Amino acid sequence: MNRLQFIRRLGLGAGVFALGSARAESEQAPSGWPPKAEAGSAAFWEAVRSQYVTDDDLIYLNCGGLGPSPRPVLDMLDLSSRILQHRVETGHFYFEEARAVVAGFLGAQPEEICFTRNATEGNSIIAVGLGLRAGDEVIFETHAHPGGSLPWLNRARQIGIVVRTFEPDPASPEGNLERIAALVTPRTRVVQVSHITAPTGLVMPVKQLAEFTRAKGLWLHVDGAQSAGMIPFDLHALGCDSFATSGHKWLGAPRETGVLYIRRERVDEVAPLHVGAYSSGDFDLCGQLVYTQGARRHEYGTRNAASVVALAEAARFQNTIGRERIAEHGRVLADYLLAALQGLPRVKVLTPTRADMRAAMVTFAVEGRTAGAVFGHLMETQRLRCRPVNEAGLEAVRVSLHVFNTLEHCERVASTLARYTRA
Repeated sequence: MNRLQFIRRLGLGAGVFALGSARAESEQAPSGWPPKAEAGSAAFWEAVRSQYVTDDDLIYLNCGGLGPSPRPVLDMLDLSSRILQHRVETGHFYFEEARAVVAGFLGAQPEEICFTRNATEGNSIIAVGLGLRAGDEVIFETHAHPGGSLPWLNRARQIGIVVRTFEPDPASPEGNLERIAALVTPRTRVVQVSHITAPTGLVMPVKQLAEFTRAKGLWLHVDGAQSAGMIPFDLHALGCDSFATSGHKWLGAPRETGVLYIRRERVDEVAPLHVGAYSSGDFDLCGQLVYTQGARRHEYGTRNAASVVALAEAARFQNTIGRERIAEHGRVLADYLLAALQGLPRVKVLTPTRADMRAAMVTFAVEGRTAGAVFGHLMETQRLRCRPVNEAGLEAVRVSLHVFNTLEHCERVASTLARYTRA
């Protein structure tokens, strides 16, 4: 279903909306989109960049924290919000259409997908829902984002589970598998990894880890906040038991959008953290409660359906560009920046140098300078909006490179740092 068909469906699917002039306006594709130029050409990427509305003087390099939404996503969010407000409707009847789009994008079945507000909420649903007991052990890396680590630390505080951590190995995927395996004991129940770590952009060997955890009878949960929208993958091929991500980073969806995947065979092993009218297929006040089928049982109450519709539009926008093309664009830029930084005195690159262990993020530290000082200099002198990395005591700066970034942006980072480190 293409964008115009989806907008028409948005107006007519429930049989209650009259779009009027709003529909006529929306059916005019944004100028320069979809790109008419040869895929991957300079003109093609210029057409992609034209769909973003960030300030002209800002070079944005922080999709790992918060990504801007392109015009088609903003248009869909605005249109669907106004339609729902005009008719005073929840719009929950749009969820299944959006669910099918997002499930296809992630390589899952629609019944394995539920919509959350962010990856943190998805991680929390798994941490609470698995029903761990005092003494049960959970393994995750020391570079886990707070949204990935705090749900487990909270369970440790509340019920006494045991958290065991490993330092990511930047040299080899096998090293990370070995470090995880060394922590497994008879009390281990869950292994969690970041698909791509937030501090340094290290890509974890999820597929190989899934084979290991399945053989051991362990649950594998993946925090995919940094991977969805940066690199293509298929959740069924990865083999994890659950996967949480946010829409507001690399996908360019609105704030407060996220996705939780739970493998179909294991949905019933995750007890709902919250329940409401949308959680149940059948209930009565005498104690009967039958959960609705699939992961959607975790969608418990009224939600902003417009943001969910816009999340699906973000997936469609990336499909139009081409997910492999997006990943390759990011890799080319990251390769260029990494090579430029490696030649600078006092600059240490913390992102793995192995091509199969990194993607579109580059993290570096400057000897003798704090993360805040380096970040501030880049922003104040060149309007280069990166992200300081203070986690794990790294005192570094992270550069996230996406579809609207160019080699010139990478050169601006490198040349600014070259002058800075000579000062």
